[in-house]
Amino acid sequence: MTYRGHVENGVVVIEDGTNLPEGAVVYVDVAEPGRPEASRPEKPGGASASLGDVLLRHAGKATELPPDAARNHDQYLQVTPGRPS
Repeated sequence: MTYRGHVENGVVVIEDGTNLPEGAVVYVDVAEPGRPEASRPEKPGGASASLGDVLLRHAGKATELPPDAARNHDQYLQVTPGRPS
């Protein structure tokens, strides 16, 4: 689970007031200075978006592709022989 927070007087404070159990192991991913919002996209409600959520934003946006683009993407990206239909 990912929580959003900030540092206050040298202590990480979770913004939604969640209390973690004493001794819980946590990892801190510091946002890029000056661009905290751009570093980690968010879902509604303040939780960080998963990679799938971020990629899903681009679903359906590729237009004017050849009809066999999914099957032969290597051929189009790396100029390798295509698969037979």
